Amino acid sequence: MSPATNTHVDQPVAWYRRIGPGLITACVVIGPGSIMTSSTVGANKGYAMLWVVVVSVVFMLVYMTMSAKLGAVSSVSPGDLIRRKAGRPLAILLGCIVFIIAAAFQSGNNIGVAAAFEAFIDSKPLVAALVVAFNVIAIMFLFLFKNLYRVMERLMMFFVAMMLISFAVNLFTLKPDPVAMAKGFVPAAGTIDIALLGLIGTTFVISGAFYQAYLVQQKGWDERQVRSGIVDARVGAVIMALITIMLMSTAAAGLYTGSPVTLADPVAVAEALEPTFGQSGKFIFCVGIFCAAYSSFLINSMTGGFIVSDGFGLGSGAQDRWPRIMTTLGLLAGMVVALAALVLDFDRTPTIIAAQAVTVVGAPLVAGVLLWLASSKDVMGKHVNGPVTKVFAGIGLVILLAMAANTAFVTLPGKIQQYRETLSETSSPSKITPASAPVPVTSSKRS
Repeated sequence: MSPATNTHVDQPVAWYRRIGPGLITACVVIGPGSIMTSSTVGANKGYAMLWVVVVSVVFMLVYMTMSAKLGAVSSVSPGDLIRRKAGRPLAILLGCIVFIIAAAFQSGNNIGVAAAFEAFIDSKPLVAALVVAFNVIAIMFLFLFKNLYRVMERLMMFFVAMMLISFAVNLFTLKPDPVAMAKGFVPAAGTIDIALLGLIGTTFVISGAFYQAYLVQQKGWDERQVRSGIVDARVGAVIMALITIMLMSTAAAGLYTGSPVTLADPVAVAEALEPTFGQSGKFIFCVGIFCAAYSSFLINSMTGGFIVSDGFGLGSGAQDRWPRIMTTLGLLAGMVVALAALVLDFDRTPTIIAAQAVTVVGAPLVAGVLLWLASSKDVMGKHVNGPVTKVFAGIGLVILLAMAANTAFVTLPGKIQQYRETLSETSSPSKITPASAPVPVTSSKRS
């Protein structure tokens, strides 16, 4: 296997033609989970954790850039590269892990879409029907368009624009303290603890970074567009940072009082802030939530579907059949779990625990494989990782390992214990919540 031999450099092109894949990757990162985490941190910590957003985005950018260069330089898919260099089992393992994670968390994206509707609709059957309808639209989107990538890119541009506008309107309405915000970008005593790993995890999404290579190839970029891939990755990273900072600052400006706050769902943020900026502000914020949920809804499922298809050697292109079929399976799995939760009050905790358990192995594995491929001279040629990139990517890998350890030894045992206690207390009398417990902020439609 030899690297691409075309040594031409980028031709001058308009800036807007140099973006696309990074924008799509930003959409998979900004979803219901990141909205919840960012808002919860802002409501409980104020602006103090803004610096963590910058740090996590830097590491995400490093891996997005490596992936973009890999996709542009290589004449074959990442799955083919893995099979040639390490064998078929590793390619299949990596693909299956990413698919399981995507399918498990897809239910959360469905819940996020439903939550946006539940803020204005009281009927559970109607909300469930809308969830089914939007899954059907997503599946039709996969099979009706010949140039799937092109349509997807334009749709994600629209969603990103709507998120930026809606979240910015609410933030500026609340008039955040610019001095306090500026201080939040500087690490301070008391802001560095194990809890920040959860915040990093919502932005440093390694499977999304890995999918960047597929998107670059679907866009048709090759070695001549390596520089475009780097510019695109930077634009995507800036968008991730900007939206996350706005979400955290909105919660800090509107909800932070120094007392613990628990947010039940993303819409709870809008409803808690409604007394401040009224019904119209709530509607605008929910538009942003819907765009974040549905854009992540689409791209998350495609990440799992395309990577697992490539892992089995069944194709990775936007026009191939099997990536679309596997994406559909991911969509249906997420929809079924979400509908069970919405209509039958099914507890999603077991699926979340399973997804997090797979992530313990999956995230470091995906990062390690990407770092290995991007550092291989026979794959990357003159675009191989330099010393600085290797150092930052290595630190990022260590962070992912720390997050995996935290999940394995702290988060998962805690969730499992809590789940067992919930099961054992199902038939027990309700307990009075202590006065010192966090004050829950819930969505009125879900309470």
